[in-house]
Amino acid sequence: MMLRAMTGVAGSMLRMGLRALASSVARGKRLAVTWLLLLAVLSPLRAQYNTDRLMLSGEVALHYEDYVLSIQYFNQVIVLKPYLYRPWQYRGIAKFCLEDFSGAVHDVSQAIRLNPYIDGLYDLRAISQVRQNKYSEAIADYTRAIRLNPDQRNYWFNRVLCRMNNKDYKQAHLDLDTIVSKWSKFANAYSLNAEVYLKEKDTTEAAKWLDKSLAIDPYDGDSWSTRSYISLARHEWRDADKFLSKAIHLKPKVAGNYVNRALARYNYNNLRGAMADYDMALDLDPNNFIAHYNRGQLRMQLGDDNRAISDFDYVIHMEPHDYLAIFNRALLHDRTGNLRAAIRDYSTVIAQFPNFWTGLSYRAKAYRRLGMTAKAEMDEFRIFKAQMNKHLGIQPRWSKNKRREMRKRSEIDPEKYTSLVVPDENTTGQEYKSAFRGKVQNRTVDVEFMPMYALSFFKYNNGVNSYQAFDRDVEAFNTAATHEAAGHKIYVTCNPPQLTEAQSQAFFHLADSLTAIIEKAPRVASARRPLMRRAVVYSVVQDFDAAISDLTVVLQSDTLSVMAYWQRAVCQHLINEFDRTHGVQVADAAARMLRVRVDLDRAIALAPQNAYLYYDRANLYASQGEYTNAIDDYTRAISLDAYLAEAYFNRGVAYVKNGNRSAGISDLSRAGELGIYNAYSVIKQVSTSK
Repeated sequence: MMLRAMTGVAGSMLRMGLRALASSVARGKRLAVTWLLLLAVLSPLRAQYNTDRLMLSGEVALHYEDYVLSIQYFNQVIVLKPYLYRPWQYRGIAKFCLEDFSGAVHDVSQAIRLNPYIDGLYDLRAISQVRQNKYSEAIADYTRAIRLNPDQRNYWFNRVLCRMNNKDYKQAHLDLDTIVSKWSKFANAYSLNAEVYLKEKDTTEAAKWLDKSLAIDPYDGDSWSTRSYISLARHEWRDADKFLSKAIHLKPKVAGNYVNRALARYNYNNLRGAMADYDMALDLDPNNFIAHYNRGQLRMQLGDDNRAISDFDYVIHMEPHDYLAIFNRALLHDRTGNLRAAIRDYSTVIAQFPNFWTGLSYRAKAYRRLGMTAKAEMDEFRIFKAQMNKHLGIQPRWSKNKRREMRKRSEIDPEKYTSLVVPDENTTGQEYKSAFRGKVQNRTVDVEFMPMYALSFFKYNNGVNSYQAFDRDVEAFNTAATHEAAGHKIYVTCNPPQLTEAQSQAFFHLADSLTAIIEKAPRVASARRPLMRRAVVYSVVQDFDAAISDLTVVLQSDTLSVMAYWQRAVCQHLINEFDRTHGVQVADAAARMLRVRVDLDRAIALAPQNAYLYYDRANLYASQGEYTNAIDDYTRAISLDAYLAEAYFNRGVAYVKNGNRSAGISDLSRAGELGIYNAYSVIKQVSTSK
């Protein structure tokens, strides 16, 4: 609308200028003045339009998580209008999502300098400071945010977390008293107060506050986890098992809860349950050190020696200087008859702890079994000599209670080689309450449909090299490419990568070169190909409005262009989704949605064998909650291309949302076979959900 309005203003002013020119060429001076005035009026309008367009493109790129590209747009706005705070703010958000936290702090500080009355700016800068462990600076920012918006609960909560990490427990309690008085039903405040008491080693008060938290919200898995830590510290193993079971029921994907429950079960002799918990923890977190180490210990006690060796191999690969794991592996090699490997591991430990009598004794026995009597006698003499030195004490015996002892992960004591490992400090799942979460891949999201197929300059790639997205119309377009192609072929894809800075600049330059070709074209028909190509460039850099404008011109000249209908539908759909998720109220929202449907219908009528068009129309149906229609179109797409993995994935999600879980899991399994490995985690989520 802005473009049409500005075009109308510019057009009327241009017509006025032309009438002045027709009326009197003789009045040259007056005409010159008129054109200067016209330029003076149009220049700020064009600058305003350019910055608004750049800001919108940057926001769209930010929304679709193309952070490097969004930074390029915001850079241009900052150069044109450095006095606006929003481009600094948005560029700070993009840098935060790229984990450039110091850069985010710099940009948000500039935004605050320009407009110090936006509380969200202090929130963003504070969470960026937190990610750098600068808790004092974050506390100062949250304090400023609270002054501007004292009713924003998250700012109070996050400031308490910062105070706790700064070990300012007294002030943390005072802040929490304020939170509880203002928001008495906020369960996290009670559980956080309990955590502060745990930091102060006051388990009695911590238990009281946790009970209050759980009375308000019995479905908070983190509170049940924290409650279990108190029971673990008190060696109340069965209570710890009960609390952790509730935490696992509510949050089944937290590996640490399984590790802790296994420890509790081990200590009241539920060895089968402990083993199952270690297995589950490693399914969720294959690199979990404690789970591997303790499972190895448990397998060792149960006589499952070979698999115990594999666990300790993994531990030693992770931490090559974990001498207790090396000694345990030596014992296992000794028991399985691999004496030379056992001696090698014994020697590694003894070199680090020369007075470790147990290690010397085992190595001496291994030497004797190999017939290396001289070396065995040397070790036995060292043991005898050490025992004669009374100040070294007497080697303790290993009782049943001794075997139940635990050691902290950072504790290095060779005499505790049979002990299970526990974390140095149990940490709860308290998280900073902020809209800014850092890594996108770390966000907890609902099961979502995979995006539409569209035209791009990037090849399709989902890890399955045998599949290539192919379309006849696109291939014909590339085959007939002229000099404007400049080596840039058009492909079909639904998973384009995020652009690097160099790629962004390259596409901006390509758009400029195509514009030069279009401007030289004598008529629209001869400019169709460069217009089509430029529309794809604009799509790649997420300037969807410009892409739609070019595609509309192409369709005015060629009403049978499948590619133009297809790409215009995708661009309009992406704009619609951006508006919807950002709460943008658009007067013609229904008409915009209908445009996508009409364009896809026309494209399908012209190319009924194109599987990607049915897939995209199914996505449109799915976005509107019309799952039955979506399933029908996904099925048509699959009938045309049996290897279209995304169609199986999305049809599976549609089946699940439509209530047919078994059919959904079957489709998701097929999608996983075809290379969409996220399908397996979705299957697990769907299978365990009620």
